[in-house]
Amino acid sequence: MTIVINLSPELEEQLRQKAALDGQDINVVAANLLANILKWEAQDSEEAIKGIQQGLDDFEAGNSRSFNEFADEQRRKYNLPA
Repeated sequence: MTIVINLSPELEEQLRQKAALDGQDINVVAANLLANILKWEAQDSEEAIKGIQQGLDDFEAGNSRSFNEFADEQRRKYNLPA
């Protein structure tokens, strides 16, 4: 598949430099970078969803505290003024 992406001159130069340093074709470098960022983004989203679900599960199980309790703990922990 062919996709055309317009890059700023600065970004294009960075991509060209990376390809030259890696000794790879610029298209391969661009494809690898995109694949890596898409994989990272999917993992990041999955971890965020798991964290949110864990928080919801904890709340439903009664494992929660008020904001005031949390704030008091942070003030004590970091010696912050009331």
